[in-house]
Amino acid sequence: MTASLLGLEGKKALIVGGGRGMGEASALILAQAGCDIAVLDSVLDRAELVASEVRKLGRAGVPVEADILDEGAVKKAVAEAEEKLGGLDILVTIVGQALFKPLLDVTVEEWDFDQSRNLRYFFVTGRAVAESMIKRGVKGSLICIGSSDGIVGAPWHAPYGAAKAGLMHLVKSMAAEWGRNGIRANAIAPGSISTPRLPETPESKKRMEDSVLPIGRAGTTQDIAGGVLYLASPLSDYVTGHTLCIDGGWMAANHFDPRVMSVKTSNE
Repeated sequence: MTASLLGLEGKKALIVGGGRGMGEASALILAQAGCDIAVLDSVLDRAELVASEVRKLGRAGVPVEADILDEGAVKKAVAEAEEKLGGLDILVTIVGQALFKPLLDVTVEEWDFDQSRNLRYFFVTGRAVAESMIKRGVKGSLICIGSSDGIVGAPWHAPYGAAKAGLMHLVKSMAAEWGRNGIRANAIAPGSISTPRLPETPESKKRMEDSVLPIGRAGTTQDIAGGVLYLASPLSDYVTGHTLCIDGGWMAANHFDPRVMSVKTSNE
């Protein structure tokens, strides 16, 4: 990897949810490509730990603490990141969590909470960063993490799936409204990814190997970080309003396993 090839040397990136997992991997790969990084997390110690790893790579790394469900805190955090880095060129948001319940048992309050932590936060954060980019006349890239569950049905976690579908639609509207300002907006739809919150186990590994998923393994945080790197860089300058599926072929596969069928043949 060379910074000159990727065109990211000296760019300034804010990673929301950057304190672990996909956020940490994205922060470090962008730093390796030459970006200075503001690591935003709800836990300051996690943000500082990743920021210190960024500094070891020879780039500026600053921690920022904020609750992304608080609009005022988000605006303050964006301003803090800009001040400490000297501007922002890239926003990466890696936030989200699912409530697992059948729809008939989901309360309105639970529905609203899943919309807040999977969709509303990106509306608030993306708008704050885009407003600043437009004011400063800076071209930039906005990247959020959607989900394959926003493309196919999400039984037992429908509020999450609906929110992620809305998230991936929102980037289309952002792309359409801000494209002439030089701002691109894209999403990534992961499939099954091993993260610190959902680590791979021998049982889950066996299930993936036995599944009809084309690649036959769970994804890693590095798989997602590679997509972030592409969408952040000028290599994707003509890509906007798009959702990049990084799912091991999940969307390409027929999930009805033909191996369970008993097929009879005859000469009749």
